[in-house]
Amino acid sequence: MKQQILRLVIRWFVCSFGLWATAGLFSQDITDGSSVGVIIIAGGILAIINSVIRPLVVVLSMPAILFSLGFFMIIINGLMVLLVSKLYTPLKISGFGMAMFAGMVIGLVNYLVSTLVEDKVSK
Repeated sequence: MKQQILRLVIRWFVCSFGLWATAGLFSQDITDGSSVGVIIIAGGILAIINSVIRPLVVVLSMPAILFSLGFFMIIINGLMVLLVSKLYTPLKISGFGMAMFAGMVIGLVNYLVSTLVEDKVSK
């Protein structure tokens, strides 16, 4: 139980950091993203959505993921970010393209953090 909570907190941090980085790069396309409170709450919602809804969407879209050699995951990540912006209205994302880009940034940050955490655990 303790490890699951730690994993959720790490996901929350990663999602918040990815949203913050994307909002910093594209402040005209992600409004109210400069507010720390908005980013933290949106990151928490995204972490919960990625833990609950995303696995179901991935399983249901497995044929598209296999057919596209995994590139459909970019669309799924964008849909999850867009869902957060629809559920949490203070975070406004200009369109699906920006949501896909934010999903890619969050995925990259997640990969880097996962690599660093696994290196620390394996030593």
